[in-house]
Amino acid sequence: MKNHHYQTNVTWTGNTGDGTKDYRAYERCHEINIDGKQCILGSSDPNFRGDRSKHSPEDLLVAAVSSCHMLWYLHLCTTVGVVVTAYEDNAEGVMLENKNGSGCFTVILLRPLITVADRTMIEKADEMHKEANKMCFIANSCNFPILHEPRYQVVTEEDLAV
Repeated sequence: MKNHHYQTNVTWTGNTGDGTKDYRAYERCHEINIDGKQCILGSSDPNFRGDRSKHSPEDLLVAAVSSCHMLWYLHLCTTVGVVVTAYEDNAEGVMLENKNGSGCFTVILLRPLITVADRTMIEKADEMHKEANKMCFIANSCNFPILHEPRYQVVTEEDLAV
């Protein structure tokens, strides 16, 4: 087994002058910096006084599950001869907020639209979602279900020429 380490720097940028004097006195804005990569501007969800123009931790969790699944899915398709020419996922996560303000995700639903090179590849393409879910590092770290509702289309070069 190998250990992989990931480091990030999160810096709160929301002090408006009075620090955390009270719940409404500060912004939830922060920066997520990872060496050598573009800065991600973050905030809390707008339901929790956050800035809707910035990424929330909840957004980033859903995006992490979706992108990890996609990367494994594309890799696994190459191993079984499925040629994917486009992949777009409209993923959705559901978080339950408890009375005390805590919460947890209860499900993430991946809804990828996958374009394959040939109609005969669709059945095998569909099977690869279960395999990708077994392999996905992020999905394996979650304690809630990750569900899939994939759709498929075939776009040939002739289709593109029309």
